[in-house]
Amino acid sequence: MLRKGIALAALGLALVAGPALAAGGAKAPKHVEFSFEGPFGKFDQAQLQRGYKVYREVCSACHSMNLMSFRNLGQKGGPFYDPEYPNPNDNPYVKAIAAEYQINDIDSETGDVIQRPGTSADRFPNPYPNEAAARAGNGGALPPDLSVITKARHHGPQYVYSLLSGYQDPPAGLQVSPGQYYNPYMAGDLTAYWTGEGHVPPGGFIAMPPQLAPDKVTFDDGTPSTIEQQAKDVAAFLTWASEPKMEERKAFGFGAMIYLVLFAGVLYASYRRIWRNVAH
Repeated sequence: MLRKGIALAALGLALVAGPALAAGGAKAPKHVEFSFEGPFGKFDQAQLQRGYKVYREVCSACHSMNLMSFRNLGQKGGPFYDPEYPNPNDNPYVKAIAAEYQINDIDSETGDVIQRPGTSADRFPNPYPNEAAARAGNGGALPPDLSVITKARHHGPQYVYSLLSGYQDPPAGLQVSPGQYYNPYMAGDLTAYWTGEGHVPPGGFIAMPPQLAPDKVTFDDGTPSTIEQQAKDVAAFLTWASEPKMEERKAFGFGAMIYLVLFAGVLYASYRRIWRNVAH
């Protein structure tokens, strides 16, 4: 009886203390609709252009896109695709974008490291020469490569949008270390840093400070440059970068489904014709 009483008492204490100590977990991403969602969804080229500008003027200072070449920007379905230039290497807009970057190269005559204007064949340059320099410039944190970031995160574009537009002041009772920022959409467990009352708040800490601000990027098409718009556009651009052949894949899949339906109909008709006079 004594053991049973101790066990019940321990269980009671656990039930009382549980809610205050429970880990919050990341908050579910915000609901936001994109034009490329669904089996027939397509990228909005104007949105991709705005998203590239957000990446260029904000994200590229710290984040690389090692799998992306400048010519990809001008391929079919890309932000700067022009049907007059089926070969994206000939696209003058792509050439102009690439020339804005300085690319590290080797002088073929002297062997010295030089910098030259980019070409459409070059990959997006890394903002840091190596991982050590990247960590040193970001308080020890390594900025992730953004080439396939929406494929690497659950809820992909919704997560990116929510994280970039979801920074909040930490609630009272949450101890935030220097160089860290509270974001309810960042995965983490804040139990060890929570001294307030009630449940542990959702989210976690992130080393990246808020990057977006109203009118931080000026959109060429006149779209209002709010934090939410910037976050949505760059999320769309990063989704395209993660899967630039999405539209072609969807078109092929739709065509394949039509073929399979017709083929099944032909097989069924053949079956009925061949076996119609055979007793079963």
